[in-house]
Amino acid sequence: MPLPTTPSQQTTPRLIYGCMGLGGGWNHDPLRPEDVSHAQAAVEAALDIGITLFDHANIYTFGKAEQCFGELFKQQPGLRQRMRLQTKCGIRFADAGGPKRYDLSAEHIIEAVHASLRRLHADTIDVLMLHRPDPLMEPEEINLAWRALFEAGKVRQLGVSNMHAGQLRQLVAALEVPLVANQLEMSLLKTDWLDADTCFNDAQGQGSLVWGDTLQYCQSQNIALQAWGSLGKGWYSGGAPQDAAPAVIATARLVQALADEHGVTRESIVLAWLLKHPARIQAVIGTANPERIRACADAERVQLTRGQWYALYQSARGRELP
Repeated sequence: MPLPTTPSQQTTPRLIYGCMGLGGGWNHDPLRPEDVSHAQAAVEAALDIGITLFDHANIYTFGKAEQCFGELFKQQPGLRQRMRLQTKCGIRFADAGGPKRYDLSAEHIIEAVHASLRRLHADTIDVLMLHRPDPLMEPEEINLAWRALFEAGKVRQLGVSNMHAGQLRQLVAALEVPLVANQLEMSLLKTDWLDADTCFNDAQGQGSLVWGDTLQYCQSQNIALQAWGSLGKGWYSGGAPQDAAPAVIATARLVQALADEHGVTRESIVLAWLLKHPARIQAVIGTANPERIRACADAERVQLTRGQWYALYQSARGRELP
């Protein structure tokens, strides 16, 4: 079987649906019919606005998010063919074997994939993501696990989440296949990934130095950047807490003004700001509300000016750039 190649970032989807909010609460209660119905509504909304990549993790609502999709696939046999599935493994909660921990051993990766496939009622995962960097990970061992899963037809491509450039370089050197994605928290609410560049030689950037050249490395290696938390908790589109900082309140007003000017929703403006970055960031939409999912529909068509983009950036930072 030929090894997979990395898709061109020019053809990758810009919006991804994040399934963390599906499956009911973060508890061990059985999956309910209403949880499946809720997932159905969210999936329909995502498909309606052109989303085809759905992002899971084996821990989301303790596996119930994946179970929801498994039920949907059983009810609608053709649904699986309309989407690409991405799921993560590597986080383990406290149990008899130890406290909450990260586990990227070959044994755990293979076991986790098989368990996800059972919950999803699927034969293949399109993209397997390593959820968190494991200090004990052995890149060569990860490659062996990947090879076994790929040759068995269980996984098509491999990505990571929450890893910096040094960890990526270590993995890339040992893998037989290219990494296709790195999922990181990036949004108008969390801008340290930008501050690491714009404030590199200034005291304002000191808290962001850990980013290093992560964005640039991903771009140079054609590793797609996926932004989790892309809607900024909804704080700029009507969901800010009552005690929100002045910068949040001011930015929410600016987002509303730009939404009115462009004739789109506030969600589309928040995402358009992220999508304008030349790294061609893919925004993971994590809301489980079908109305808010559909509110993201115009994000790709909004063309913010450079001035508008910087106005949002400065407002969100709460202070002028150096």
